[in-house]
Amino acid sequence: MWVIKMRIRTAAIWVGFAAIMALPAAGAGAQTAPSAIRLAQAQPPADDAPPVQHRIRRPLRRLPIYPRLEPDGVYPRYDPGPNAVRDCTATYVQEYRPSGTVIVPRMSCYWRRG
Repeated sequence: MWVIKMRIRTAAIWVGFAAIMALPAAGAGAQTAPSAIRLAQAQPPADDAPPVQHRIRRPLRRLPIYPRLEPDGVYPRYDPGPNAVRDCTATYVQEYRPSGTVIVPRMSCYWRRG
């Protein structure tokens, strides 16, 4: 029951937000500036004006990433050995999320000798 109330409340909030956003658009109109202001804005900058300084961005540093090798040189740590077979079990489990309970697939695997 509370889920329905929450959905109704959310819908009401969205409708109110849409109405608020539509109000300024209904009364908006183009305005023209007086000609004196337009001429002042159209003139190029004077020669004695200081030059605009642009911020120089340095390129990002690239960090090398190396795989972590174990002391015996095996990555990953386990070695399934020759003729190993991967044995997997798949099931469906419930997950509780804010939107509601959902059913998701889950898989667990391990290596066994072939």
